[in-house]
Amino acid sequence: MAHPADSPFLRSGELVAGRSARDRLGPGVLGPAARDAAWERLGKDRFDVLVVGGGVVGAGIALDAATRGLSVALVEARDLASGTSSRSSKMFHGGLRYLEQLEFGLVREALRERELALSTLAPHLVKPLRFLYPLTRRGWERPYVASGLLLYDTMGGARSVPGQRHLTRHGALRLAPGLRRNSLVGGVTYYDTVVDDARHTLTVARTAAHYGAVIRTSTQVVGFLREADRVVGARLRDTEDGRTGEARADVVVNATGVWTGEVQGLSHQRGRFQVRASKGVHIVVPRDRIVSDAAIILRTATSVLFVIPWGSHWIIGTTDTDWNLDLAHPAATKADIDYLLDRVNQVLVTPLTHDDIHGVYAGLRPLLAGESDETSKLSREHAVARVAPGLVSIAGGKYTTYRVMAADAVDEAAADIPARVSPSITEKVPLLGADGYFALVNQTVQLAEHYGLHPYRITHLLDRYGSLVDEVLALAEGRPELLQPITDAPSYLQVEAVYAAAAEGALHLDDILARRTRVSIEYAHRGANCAEQVARLVAPVLGWDDADIDREVRIYQARVTAEVRSQTQPDDASADALRVAAPEPRPQLLEPVPQDR
Repeated sequence: MAHPADSPFLRSGELVAGRSARDRLGPGVLGPAARDAAWERLGKDRFDVLVVGGGVVGAGIALDAATRGLSVALVEARDLASGTSSRSSKMFHGGLRYLEQLEFGLVREALRERELALSTLAPHLVKPLRFLYPLTRRGWERPYVASGLLLYDTMGGARSVPGQRHLTRHGALRLAPGLRRNSLVGGVTYYDTVVDDARHTLTVARTAAHYGAVIRTSTQVVGFLREADRVVGARLRDTEDGRTGEARADVVVNATGVWTGEVQGLSHQRGRFQVRASKGVHIVVPRDRIVSDAAIILRTATSVLFVIPWGSHWIIGTTDTDWNLDLAHPAATKADIDYLLDRVNQVLVTPLTHDDIHGVYAGLRPLLAGESDETSKLSREHAVARVAPGLVSIAGGKYTTYRVMAADAVDEAAADIPARVSPSITEKVPLLGADGYFALVNQTVQLAEHYGLHPYRITHLLDRYGSLVDEVLALAEGRPELLQPITDAPSYLQVEAVYAAAAEGALHLDDILARRTRVSIEYAHRGANCAEQVARLVAPVLGWDDADIDREVRIYQARVTAEVRSQTQPDDASADALRVAAPEPRPQLLEPVPQDR
């Protein structure tokens, strides 16, 4: 392999002779050294804004505040995107069905965000995706759908994707031969997008760190600090080793999604809104089980069902049911999976079975319930409120509108910040990896030759890391074996696991196999077969000895067993009981939360 320093594709000055590849990591690094430094800063500095919650909204708030010139810290009890933000339908979209509900403002806002992501903010992560909308009624349905898609194609300044195209039944079946002939009378195609939600959230957080934000995971808020009636910070506990500390800030922003009420309870303040958790389940099946050149959207009695291409798989979902059990690990039941199979099999030539399923995941949507029927109508809208002096809460909304939600939260928090707060500028701030991405796409063949990889590998890496691809591959300098695939998860290179620990804040196998990569849903073994190999790859970075490796593998494999068993249960209660029995990789999360002073 050629020496990385000789590469014309590396950013100027990033590689310095005599330094190890790990020391050369570029902007926004969230590795072990950064984690140690973050704990020191949390205890020493006073921040303008302290964000609680490492989902896409919390990460977005950290980025928004940092790029306004504010000092900001973000703490997350588990891992970045470990909740809702890694368990979505994997779309950055306007929400076609919301047009039917006459929520034009929400759709316009989301479509504007989709356009920004595609064109400027995250073109390496957010990709155009063609959808087929099968028509099932003659006469009225085609003009009805066409009028809705005309709005969808033009609202929010959409320019980066083609408009709708109408098909006969023959044309629709030529595009999607896997559909039964009697399941449609025609079709319409339109475009939306697909995104790796966990990777996108991580990149937002790393971009915030690049602009000065302190980002620290495995850091739980266990209480709030007060001066008189004002919240002035939070008491913290490291969920890895149990040490405690404090972080002081002019304002604390609660961006914990479905945990909003729990964190709110630590302040002993009445909330301005309530959050209801709605469970959405998705199944993942191999790409060859459904023959189609487009994603498919299907109407159901109450909502829609998506069939979305995801690498060598399809993602099929989702459900929408109330969830009142464990918030960290929502469990899919056999009934949930049967519902998805039954619905999609109504239109498929070759029905899917349970044996076709490689992955299952369940996530919780934080829906605004309000305190009356009127506020319950907020649904997927978001709400932000100053709960008390120095404490702001935000909840609701859609993944796609995270940037708008973040700006609204910082605007609300500005009342508690003595310094002048500049307007939001994140619509002009590309995420890490976006700058230079399109040029590198045109240099795929040259990059492949330089690193001795197949061009499809380079494409895979560019679509995950963008212009940071050189930084990832530099970790394989002198270690060519890291450019080999993970043995039982060959979609990913070994160096990607190492990079996850060295630069992306991964602390446990679950972080790597469920979020930095998507091995846990893309392979039938759910990551159990490659857990030990990955653990040994990252052990030198994370300082693990043999006992640590054994513990990590055992905990991860127990998680897989619990999830698989829970998915055979008939109801939420029995599925939840099996899932929550699995050990937690962050041991201090099992300790009771101390009462606030």
